[in-house]
Amino acid sequence: MHIVLHQPEIPQNTGNIGRTCVATGTSLHLIEPLGFRITEKALRRAGMDYWQHLEVQRYMDYEDFKSKHPNAKIWMATTKAKRSYTEVSFGMDDFIMFGKESAGIPEEILVENEENCIRIPMGHDIRSLNLSNSVAIVLYEALRQNNFSGLETEGALHRLHWKDEQ
Repeated sequence: MHIVLHQPEIPQNTGNIGRTCVATGTSLHLIEPLGFRITEKALRRAGMDYWQHLEVQRYMDYEDFKSKHPNAKIWMATTKAKRSYTEVSFGMDDFIMFGKESAGIPEEILVENEENCIRIPMGHDIRSLNLSNSVAIVLYEALRQNNFSGLETEGALHRLHWKDEQ
């Protein structure tokens, strides 16, 4: 699975998203310009010690991204979409794109991809959710639809045992 951030602006959000990507075996694609330097301390702090394990690719612009992934299935998460992210079927090789915090994905891109635009339902009095929260919500639905392929689905206690394990 792939997460695409189109011109992200806040390093802490990108760091948190990077950590989520490492936890889920998801690659991260960053479309420039970025609103920060990739070496910023805030980015690394939010991603903690996971950033070194992140599969991340950068692109000069949206056209550069498209040219390198010409046949990619790209879902576009936007508050402007007509249908919910729960109404679509995600594949394990799909890309899920999110726009910058202040403006989202440019409308020029959205109108060319209307059938792939999805939204997270929310009240009408709020403009949007936090970017890193939005990525986690949609990504985990996509992973759920694919039976969390490749991920651990059971945990273990460190000091004690669950009742059925005694």
